[in-house]
Amino acid sequence: MVALPPEVVELIKDKGTLKLLATTDEHGNPHAVVKGSLTVLDDGHLAYRETLESSQTNSNLLRSIWFDKKVAVTIVGANRESYQIKGKPYRYVINGSLYKEFYLAARERGGPDSELAGVWLIAPEEVRTQSSKARKEEEERKHPHVRHYDRAVYLSREQSPR
Repeated sequence: MVALPPEVVELIKDKGTLKLLATTDEHGNPHAVVKGSLTVLDDGHLAYRETLESSQTNSNLLRSIWFDKKVAVTIVGANRESYQIKGKPYRYVINGSLYKEFYLAARERGGPDSELAGVWLIAPEEVRTQSSKARKEEEERKHPHVRHYDRAVYLSREQSPR
């Protein structure tokens, strides 16, 4: 497990942050859903509330545990700051103090008809910024000779003597 940087933890805990969880089914088809309840626990693991036992996400997460597969979480803040976290689900909590905490939060937010099938725990393994500038810089470091033709022509014209 990797430790999440403080700015990522802060962004995840911000109620205004968009949080998307991406999983895959048995055929490798992607499935992405918004998970507003996703948060970071004190020990650094990600956790979110699953309301439907029969949901596609729940099925995919079970399969991820059985076959040691990763999932991805993308977070996007109000200022468009964005990160992707890849990790492995490792536990599905269906009772105890953590379950109760998430259950009470669900009832507070959604009323007495709120349901909670369980709480998924995910161990972060990789974190990367998704900002355009950072992604471009990383790709240029990794692939310094790969350029789009238009950009290569533009750069060669700028550098050629006139």
